[in-house]
Amino acid sequence: MAKKFAELQARMTPESRANVEQLYRQHLKEMPLHELRRAQELTQEILAKTLHVDQAAISRLERRTDMYISTLRNYIRGMGGELEIIATFPKGQVKIENFAKTEQ
Repeated sequence: MAKKFAELQARMTPESRANVEQLYRQHLKEMPLHELRRAQELTQEILAKTLHVDQAAISRLERRTDMYISTLRNYIRGMGGELEIIATFPKGQVKIENFAKTEQ
């Protein structure tokens, strides 16, 4: 018989629970677009209506590996977020302002 996740979690050591929590948070930081949309509890259809495109356009966009920053910015804004571009170097991170908030 299947066990409930809460029961399995209750039997985990505190160290195991901490490792799972860390892995979960890492996955939230690194997500493909379609998973990000799902995490925001949006369907392709709902996002398409927000962006005034058809559902197929959202599907194509989510499969792309290369796109304009403005396209990605609009996709993120359609979900209620803001896009930030950050360059990571060995000595730290720098937010690139060229792509900061712009009027559409």
